[in-house]
Amino acid sequence: MPIHASRVRHLGAVLGTIGLLCAASAQADRFEAIRERIRAGLVDKSIPSIAVTVVQDGKIVWEQGFGWADREQRIPANEHTVYSLASVSKPMTGTGLMTLVQAGKIDLERPINDYLGAAKLRARVGDATLATVRRVANHSSGLPDHWQFFYADEPYRQPSIDLTILRYGNLVTAPGETFNYTNLGYGILDHVISRASGRSFTDFMRQEVFLPLGMTRSSVGLAPALRPYAATRYGTDGLPLPDYTSNHPGASAVYSSVHDMARFALFHLQAHLADQKAILSDASLDEMQRSTTDRGAGFGYGVGFESSRVHGYRMVHHSGGMDGVATNMMLFPDQRLGIVVLQNSRAHTDPSIAELITHEMLPGWPLVDWADRPSSATPYQTPPRLRGSWKGVLATYVAEVPLELSFTAHDTVQVRLGGQLATLVSQPHFQDESFSGDFKSRIGTPDTDQYDYTISLSLKLRGNVLNGAATAIQTHPVRGRAALSHWVELERH
Repeated sequence: MPIHASRVRHLGAVLGTIGLLCAASAQADRFEAIRERIRAGLVDKSIPSIAVTVVQDGKIVWEQGFGWADREQRIPANEHTVYSLASVSKPMTGTGLMTLVQAGKIDLERPINDYLGAAKLRARVGDATLATVRRVANHSSGLPDHWQFFYADEPYRQPSIDLTILRYGNLVTAPGETFNYTNLGYGILDHVISRASGRSFTDFMRQEVFLPLGMTRSSVGLAPALRPYAATRYGTDGLPLPDYTSNHPGASAVYSSVHDMARFALFHLQAHLADQKAILSDASLDEMQRSTTDRGAGFGYGVGFESSRVHGYRMVHHSGGMDGVATNMMLFPDQRLGIVVLQNSRAHTDPSIAELITHEMLPGWPLVDWADRPSSATPYQTPPRLRGSWKGVLATYVAEVPLELSFTAHDTVQVRLGGQLATLVSQPHFQDESFSGDFKSRIGTPDTDQYDYTISLSLKLRGNVLNGAATAIQTHPVRGRAALSHWVELERH
């Protein structure tokens, strides 16, 4: 009996659909062991939720959310859940910056001060004109450690960026001398973007980066329209954290979903989607990924991206972590592969999830047991050239406070700040002519006096001078509020 042509077409459509389903099922099965690892980790480590995406060869091959975006409301996470990105915001800010570079409104090689208002960066070492836009972007400008967060249920409010620059915009190493990761640099860059574009950073990023790339669930800060889709940030105690902001939005304030992050990754892998606007040329994308400073151990930094060669693969990446947030983005341009993992708690982060996915996707990528990594710490010994007494000042925006360090022959270090009692420096370390260590004391500024804190020293030996930063890192079991750096200069006595 002859088969009618319409039945043949129907049969072909059915077989084609079955083929697509089988292919999708095979692709899904590829990640099943990782899914089980994630599900087990949510229970074993009490992680609220994890969302992942994998892109390769110009398409999304896996995107999925696990656990609760909001435990109390029983809202499950999915690929469109909006997560706080922490420092994965920096590649976003770098992308916005490069659109203005490409348009001729910003020059990466000009001093950053040329783009600032009345508040300028101040060189404590070296020449401030050498602190270029590029060096701020690649963390080699000389700016020290800095982060500062402001919780909605506390009385302290975010200062203006000009006031922040006046208080903390000190170059404590010479521009170009060394890599020093700092959120303040990207807070300054978002200010530069706003000044150069004539728009708020929030509006600029939405109009010039997110919408052109089809990232409809992305914003600087949590946009009101996205709030119903946002993952609650949970503290180390497992409780929801209040909303908080920072004085460095370009470093840490972007929100996005893994679906949007997949689109962002594809754009930076130069696998441009048909509905994406080419906001940057491939040459500009390459420039972002090109390492222009060395952070050691084979890692470099470009404009918003770290770059390295790991296990034989060129990797362009960034990770992030702050209260209620742990994030990771890994791009492998030569393999046209991108991996993003987002989490709404940092209490029990699981960096091995990204490693497991990479192991699955890249031949020869080994699995690393993070818990068994050996410590690289070595016993401290005071070198002869440090022994003795060093006296000088710790300079704040309020006053210069006398500071003295005493290095003994018994490998102990004592510190005295102002008229306070002398105390021991804990965890002293000296390497590559740099001394570091921590101690408890009071600096005496309105910013630092808000909370308890530890002072962390990072000083460079320059002949008979020790200079660098004393960073007041405010401590709290759940809320990490600030790391505020101050200039220190000591002379041998």
